[in-house]
Amino acid sequence: MEPIKTALKKWMHSNKKIQQNFHDMREKVLNDPSIKKQLSEHIDLDENNINRHLMKLYEYQQASKNCAQCSNLDGCKNIIPGYSPHLDIEGKDISIRYEKCTNKLADEKQREKEKLVHSLYIPKQIRNADLKDLDSSTYERKEIVKEMIEFVQDYSKDHVQKGLYIHGPFGTGKSYILGVISNELKKRHISTAIIYMPELVREMKASIKNDSLQSKIEHFKKVDVLMFDDIGAESISPWFRDEVLGAILQYRMMEHSPVFFTSNYNLDQLEDHLATSNRGDVETIKAGRIIERIRQLSKPLELANRYRNT
Repeated sequence: MEPIKTALKKWMHSNKKIQQNFHDMREKVLNDPSIKKQLSEHIDLDENNINRHLMKLYEYQQASKNCAQCSNLDGCKNIIPGYSPHLDIEGKDISIRYEKCTNKLADEKQREKEKLVHSLYIPKQIRNADLKDLDSSTYERKEIVKEMIEFVQDYSKDHVQKGLYIHGPFGTGKSYILGVISNELKKRHISTAIIYMPELVREMKASIKNDSLQSKIEHFKKVDVLMFDDIGAESISPWFRDEVLGAILQYRMMEHSPVFFTSNYNLDQLEDHLATSNRGDVETIKAGRIIERIRQLSKPLELANRYRNT
């Protein structure tokens, strides 16, 4: 009999502890300033109604409201991450409605901006390029920065505007400049595609096999601002030069859509490169057509001094 009495005493003690915990939790919930204010505005709610919805009130009390307890979206403590709770009281019913919080809205806005920049085989450093880190220590760099800022500020789909053909030796920061321009345009919700040319050639050849070639060409034709990084570094074929590159540039020239280029070659050197195919054939007329389109679409600028990060 003694063990039963001992067990009964433990249960009663435990039960009292549970009741006390419940009482403390209830008091804490009902004394929450936000909950207390809303309940005071609905005097038709009696104690039974409140007890019936106590777990909903507890859920609301524990949650972070308007990101007050969350430093960022990843640290959200709510049942539905990224959503802030709101109490709805109608008659004698209490419900919780969740809406996107400040951090969630900011994250979605940032993701939408990121979608504006399509990069193909571009290093992270270039994708994250920032205007404040751009070296403008020399006259030629100041000129390029001036051209960049004017382009970004003046850009409009209804305004005829040329891109830049930035040429110079390796290590002068040409690719970084493209990254800066694309990120500055992103702030104005202007879409860009920045593409590393040697990989584009391989990408387009592979696209023939999965029937995605035409859709990719259409995308490059119609993106707001197109950027070809390191044109001339690729081993080119007549097919790519004429059917891919030529078609894209022709369309954008007719639509007055700007294109930016970087290259180790000036335009005369690039023409020689484009004239000689990977089979050794020389086609100066077709290469000249590509160069003429580049001239129509962009303004040549030389960058001779090596890049230094400021």
